[in-house]
Amino acid sequence: MAAAHLLAASTSSSSTAAFRPPLRLRSPAHTPHLRLNRTGRRPFPVVRAAETDAKDAKPKAPEKAPAAGGSSFNQLLGIKGAKQETDIWKIRLQLTKPVTWPPLVWGVLCGAAASGNFHWTVEDVAKSIVCMIMSGPCLTGYTQTINDWYDRDIDAINEPYRPIPSGAISENEVITQIWVLLLAGLGLGALLDVWAGHDFPIVFYLAVGGSLLSYIYSAPPLKLKQNGWIGNFALGASYISLPWWAGQALFGTLTPDIVVLTTLYSIAGLGIAIVNDFKSIEGDRALGLQSLPVAFGMETAKWICVGAIDITQLSVAGYLLSTGKLYYALALLGLTIPQVVFQYFLKDPVKYDVKYQASAQPFFVLGLLVTALATSH
Repeated sequence: MAAAHLLAASTSSSSTAAFRPPLRLRSPAHTPHLRLNRTGRRPFPVVRAAETDAKDAKPKAPEKAPAAGGSSFNQLLGIKGAKQETDIWKIRLQLTKPVTWPPLVWGVLCGAAASGNFHWTVEDVAKSIVCMIMSGPCLTGYTQTINDWYDRDIDAINEPYRPIPSGAISENEVITQIWVLLLAGLGLGALLDVWAGHDFPIVFYLAVGGSLLSYIYSAPPLKLKQNGWIGNFALGASYISLPWWAGQALFGTLTPDIVVLTTLYSIAGLGIAIVNDFKSIEGDRALGLQSLPVAFGMETAKWICVGAIDITQLSVAGYLLSTGKLYYALALLGLTIPQVVFQYFLKDPVKYDVKYQASAQPFFVLGLLVTALATSH
């Protein structure tokens, strides 16, 4: 779709080409570089204002490409400011966005702690590591890759330098990666059920459910992310509830109170997901996606974000207090205070989104562990 729009733009501009004087060659220092990708094809075409003769041309989105000396570390983590890479394995890793794995790994840890049956034995540690690999690199990697695949038109507007819209990786390579990661995650889920001696393959079915949720979140016709409320809640559930349930089911039994608490925490996940929506507001608006920043505007969406996170923590603290877990409730309240302080960075959520997540969210995830430990006693 993005390619069609660009082709249309180039066609319309060609009608005036006959009235222009011949173009003069510029010095090599200013010559735009056309780079072929590893398959020998040109990348997704991107029109830049500097490459047109119209001095007053206004691009649809501000230039967001990383500097020529982008960070290799950012590239491996799959975050903005990444270095442009040609190594296919580094590109594959970038598509899985390793920076998004820790919440899933932490969720498994919280579930294991909440079960009350995890012991620091070689076998239990090995089981938890396999569960973390299933939840993080495999199924989160699958989720991020399939999301980038179905978001390639949006990324052509917001982040045209990302691997898929830039043409750094081919269509067949992306689809192969999606299937490999999905099947690996499901296979590990089945293995864990056998290893734990489950009569009912609960970990496998949680993996299937999470994979299905990831698909309908990104892919048409449902594409849950088109609706800011439903999409962000689904994202919160997949990042908090599902790995917690997998970790707890691996070592113990899921109980109704845990299901309620983790579902409540998924509301906080909704708030965290909004932080990621701020940087995509231009592409979402252009393609008609009703993310919360698009639907309500930046200012209102910021308050929805912090409200969802803070109110969830306070509600869980109140629940722990009501069940006689005074010290755990106080610990959770103490962790909420720095979260509120670091919301200062949301004054400009597009510019400071990474700083906010790096400073405030560690206290949120520590709160998850406090809750898990409280429910295990």
